[in-house]
Amino acid sequence: MKAKTTDLSGTSTGYKVFAAVVLVLLAIFFLFPLYWIVTGSFKNVIEINANYPIWFPQNPTLENYATLFERPAFKWLFNIIFISAAAMVLTCLTAALAGYALGKKRFYGRAVLFTIIICAMALPKQVIVIPLLQEMTFFHMNDNLWAVILPTVGWPFGVFLMKQFSETIPNEILEAARVDGAGELRTFFSVVFPMIKPGIGALAIFTFVNTWNDYFLQLVMLTSDKNWTLPLAIANLQGEMSTDFGLIMAGAALAAIPIVVVFIAFQKYFTQGIAMGAVKG
Repeated sequence: MKAKTTDLSGTSTGYKVFAAVVLVLLAIFFLFPLYWIVTGSFKNVIEINANYPIWFPQNPTLENYATLFERPAFKWLFNIIFISAAAMVLTCLTAALAGYALGKKRFYGRAVLFTIIICAMALPKQVIVIPLLQEMTFFHMNDNLWAVILPTVGWPFGVFLMKQFSETIPNEILEAARVDGAGELRTFFSVVFPMIKPGIGALAIFTFVNTWNDYFLQLVMLTSDKNWTLPLAIANLQGEMSTDFGLIMAGAALAAIPIVVVFIAFQKYFTQGIAMGAVKG
């Protein structure tokens, strides 16, 4: 008697087609706001304020960008890039060192310290913004770009993330480095750092985007227009010229470029970090 067999090739093909269609629809859904901003930045006032949506500029114009660059737009762009990049580098470095110490070192109070860091993750920044402002005032850093950078460096989530990655490093590798005469810093930068690079790539993207979007802290710490960031300037443009959506979209399109560049630069490590975290978590 022949055993009954089931052909699953058709089912597998149908599933792949369905998954591809769903992914394409999701990609369109998430990319549409960016498309609308970029195309809107090239529309004139009539097309932007039309009663019906105009999906593509019928008369493309650079007037919105010309008006934007009459203001110190490049200065605002430099400010936000400097703040986000500096916070990204310093956060990745300090979080990696702290995560390695908490993950692989055994010292008195280690569990209590890690518990405090976990509790700090649940603390909204709005609660501590007044103490942060007073601290920056004490150090005479009012209306300074570093007043936005320094409070971001001690990010509890970054320490937590790097601790989880550091715990996956085999102790035998660290012991072999010590036998070879490597000190703590050399062990970290020569052995540990390459092994946790996927986690650092993921943390770099998280930190850059988080700092870029931290409008509230920028609003509190930066008061003069010369120190404004581009997101802060866009909000002020919207307050001054609430009907000039073309100018606002031009600023938003300009602000989106660094975010896209950073993600493309670190996407390899980001996907590796997410995959490793999913397997090891």
